[in-house]
Amino acid sequence: MGDPAVTVRELGGLDEFREVERLYDEIWPPAPGQGHAVAAELLRALAHAGNYVAGAYRDGRLVGATVAFFGAPLGETLHSHVTGVLPASGGVGFALKTHQRDWALARGLRRITWTYDPLIRRNAYFNLVKLGARPEEYLPDFYGEMVDRVNEGDPSDRVLAVWELDDPRVRAAVRREPPPAPPCAAGVALAERDGMPVVGRTDAAVVLVGVPADIEAIRRVDATAARAWRLALREVLGGLLAAGGVVVGFDREVGYLVGRR
Repeated sequence: MGDPAVTVRELGGLDEFREVERLYDEIWPPAPGQGHAVAAELLRALAHAGNYVAGAYRDGRLVGATVAFFGAPLGETLHSHVTGVLPASGGVGFALKTHQRDWALARGLRRITWTYDPLIRRNAYFNLVKLGARPEEYLPDFYGEMVDRVNEGDPSDRVLAVWELDDPRVRAAVRREPPPAPPCAAGVALAERDGMPVVGRTDAAVVLVGVPADIEAIRRVDATAARAWRLALREVLGGLLAAGGVVVGFDREVGYLVGRR
């Protein structure tokens, strides 16, 4: 069951969109002289055109929001552009995504897609295990240079996650059923040694692609190590997906498990 103190609803008023604008600026603070992470005027235009803008409230306070628009193939896909929640807002992200899924299903859509930073282990676990989405494409430096204080200075590599809304795996996830155990890896394609990435072999049937426990902390104290991790994951996970590999599981203590078709 979800948190009964959390209410998720669609937003429609300019004051509500300005509240979302402030929330996103709190989550992703703009660098000095830069604009808002997502402007209220854009949110209004998207909602007015029939797209999806929703907020999550706890005790009357906005603690999370999500924005999505229709994508290709039209009539089948919703693309979730941004979902953000305040720290220490447990359960809010899940509530937002399940509300988004219900909204999409009510409009006859089959899937929701979004991008996420594949180096952030907790986000990967949430997307792939808690929600049951599947990573389908590695997108190097997808957004170009980003100027918020969370992402600045780091290439904006992303993975495209695909959420097939009626997939049995997804239905089980939204019912909060325990996920299946991940398969065992036969080889290690990317590991950590003394805080730095070490590339291994990728020719086993299932390989482990490790990611650091907290890349955001590494970015704050060691930009060289953070960039090394970015480029190593691009080479290994990006290379495996481009060659037809499939993410078959995610170990929250280590990283991705990648097999072959």
